[in-house]
Parts: sequence; structure tokens; C-alpha cells
Amino acid sequence: MPNEYSHSALFIELCIYQNITVCYTDDILLNYGERNSGVKMVMTRKIIITKCLCMVLCLFFLTGCSTDGLIEKFEDVMKISDQSDDKSTNAEEVDAEAVVTDELPVIVYETPDYKDSEKDLEQVNLPDEETMKGQETIYDDINKKYSIATASTDGIMLAFGGDICFHDDFSNMIAYRSREKGIFDSISAELMEEMKNSDIFMVNNEFPYSSRGTPTPEKKYTFRSKPENVEVLHDMGVDIVSLANNHAYDYGEEALLDTFEILNEAKVPFVGAGKNMEEAMKPAYFTVSGQTISYVAATQIERLPNPDTREATATSAGVLRTLDPAVFLTAIKEAEKNSDFVVVYVHWGSENTDIVEASQRELATEYIEAGADIIIGDHPHCLQGIEYIKGVPVIYSLGNFWFNSKTVDTCLVKLVIDKDNKIKTFQFIPCIQENCMTHMADEVNAQRIINYMQSISFNVSFSTEGYVSMTNE
Repeated sequence: MPNEYSHSALFIELCIYQNITVCYTDDILLNYGERNSGVKMVMTRKIIITKCLCMVLCLFFLTGCSTDGLIEKFEDVMKISDQSDDKSTNAEEVDAEAVVTDELPVIVYETPDYKDSEKDLEQVNLPDEETMKGQETIYDDINKKYSIATASTDGIMLAFGGDICFHDDFSNMIAYRSREKGIFDSISAELMEEMKNSDIFMVNNEFPYSSRGTPTPEKKYTFRSKPENVEVLHDMGVDIVSLANNHAYDYGEEALLDTFEILNEAKVPFVGAGKNMEEAMKPAYFTVSGQTISYVAATQIERLPNPDTREATATSAGVLRTLDPAVFLTAIKEAEKNSDFVVVYVHWGSENTDIVEASQRELATEYIEAGADIIIGDHPHCLQGIEYIKGVPVIYSLGNFWFNSKTVDTCLVKLVIDKDNKIKTFQFIPCIQENCMTHMADEVNAQRIINYMQSISFNVSFSTEGYVSMTNE
């Protein structure tokens, strides 16, 4: 009996030790994240050693063999391991850059909206458990109804970027594939944090996701991106995209239909296009802290009776157009009837000019009368001014957000919506796209861009931090 008892006690103690070690190691890894690779290697080694010894001891226990000598070896090995731990974690003796290991990487933390980032975990503002409690997660791509949790108590933060292009042969995607950290080497960490800290982030997705279709004949630029590139949207923290533009149909109806399916599978809501006119007109509704934000989108571009980018019909896929705004105004009114705040995202104007056309102003006025609470414009590939019409802000063009290798001024626009569904703050964050990378402008360039925006805008005032306010009607 004494021998059986000592075997059992040893077995139980070793199991407990193994579990404590594993739990403690998991806790260390979770808390340290990617900040201390030395700790991960050390603790991973201890797990392997402990598990192997426990397996051997379990075998001896089952066969009834003596364990006295084995215990001595166990103590010796653990002392060696502890000494090695002390050496490995001494920052003065070990160059972290020179550590080489054949171990597989340990994925410490990963979500669809935050993959492979080099930023510390505590810098990412995620909803806490109390905020999430009692909130039902909704993703209904048929009725376009979604829910998002927010950790903010100051209101709902909306963010907007301009045109993005993931066309596989474009310079920015070639650079993306060549860079070690992909999109995290293509959008600066500081800007990425601003994007991810918003509750709902929207961009213009100016291409289809597909491996099918043929390019539109005689069209100068035709864009298409591999289906797997949709994951870049998650890495960027994008919550919704507009497909209402003049490149969504570049590879025909097949590629556009693939785009709908790929975005739905990736759980990225879209507006401004659909399998038929009913779907193309349908607003997207986001419920956030009991408030409902709606999004609608349409394109004015290719101002011809028979454009290359086909408009959706009752039986065929396409985009929603607003050259004649009648149908789009119906969509805006529907959104206004079923939500607290209406976002209108529109593809309009002329390329490479900061001059706002009369048609943009006329359309904006009609959108506002139909129920728009903010109007976000794109397509010119450069910045255009900001104006308040009937108390509603109109951003005529956000410019390219991450599109190609050209050096252009761009921006991130952020709004905070209060509990009364009013715009509490409206901020224009100056950015620059250059060398296939988009980053926040430094102090000198930020002031230059703000001064430029002030010069081309109407009845608005910009603070030095980019906050926008209405001066007069």
C-alpha cells in the first residue's frame, strides 16, 4: 500500500503541476501578446519538458515501476530549465533580434478585424464584457440589418475613407504582396488605429472580387481582385463598402455577382449594387446602442444613356445610378423612415479637379430634402471642399484612400453621433498617399492640407486639429 500511495500521490501532483504550468503559461502569453518573444519561447519549452516527463511518469505509474531515480532526474531537469529561463530572459545578455527558433509561431490573439498587427493588445479598443452583455449580434445580409457593439459612452463614431483599389496588377497591390506585413506596411499604424477605433468604418470598393468575367471592351482601366483579397478589408477594420462606382462592373455581371457572394461570405455589408434593382436600392441598417444608422449609395458617373457600368434592373445585376436621382431619392426616403441617422455615399463629380460642379450641389440638395443627415462623396481621386446645405454637411470628395502609387492628399473623416442623433463632432484628419502607402500627415503637411481645404470649402471653419463647424448658410 505505501508504494501504491506514493505512486498515486506523485501522479496527482505531476498532473496538477502540468495544469498549473500550462494555465500560467497561457496567461503569460495572453498578457504579453507579441511583446516578449523570449517569454513565449521559454514557457513553450517548459510546457514540452513538463508534458514529456509527465507522460513518462504516467507510464511508470501504470507499470508499477520504481520512481525514486526518476524523481531525482525530474528535479535536475527542472533546475536546468529554470537556469536556462533566467539566462534567456536577461535583456542584457540576449539580443532579441538574433534569436532563431524552429518552433511554429504561437497565435496569441486574432480577430477578423485585427490580424497580425504589431500593435500591443491593450491599444486596441474592444468592447468590454459589460458592454457586450445582453446585446444580440445581428448579421442579416438578406434584409441588410446588422448590429455593432460600441465601448464608447460619448456617442457612435462613424469613419469614412475614399476610394480603395485592390486590382492585382496595380502598383499598390504589388507593393502589398512584397511587404512583410502586407496592409500593415501599407497603412501606417497611427492611421490604422484611427480607422479601427471607429464603430462603423466605410470606404468605396472600386473593383469586383472574382476570378471570372471578361474586361469591358475599350475601357481604359478595368479592375478585378482575387477573391481572397477580401480579407484585407477585415485587416483594415472596414465595416461596410459602397459598390456604387464606375468599376464594379468592369468584368461584367458574372464578376459582380461573385462580388456579392464573396462579401456576404466574408460578412462585409455593401450598398449601391445588387442582384436586381430591389437589392441595389436597399439601405443597410446598423443598430448601435439602441440607435439605427442607415447607409445608401449610388453613382452619377458615366453620364451616358447606355453606360459601361450597367444599372441594376428587375431581373439583372448592376449598380444603383443617380444621374436621374428619382430612384435613389426613393431609397433615401426609405432609409430615413426606418433609421435615426442617414448616411448618403455618392460617386460623382469630375476626376482630378477640386471644382465642385453645379450638378453635385443640386443632387446634394435633393438628397437632403429626402432625408440625408450627411453626404459623403468620392470619384474625383482628389480632395474637394466641404459645405453645409440646410444644416447638413456635404463632403464633396474624400480622394483616394489607398489606390495606387501616386502622391496625393487624402483624409479620414470621423463623426460622433450623440444620443439625440445629432452630429456632436465632425473631424477631417489630413492624410497622404505616397509610395503605395497611406499615412497621417505630419504637423506641417496637416496644416497645409487644412488650409487648402479651408480655401476650397464653403461656409465652414476648420480648427487646427481638423474639426469642422458651420459658419453661416
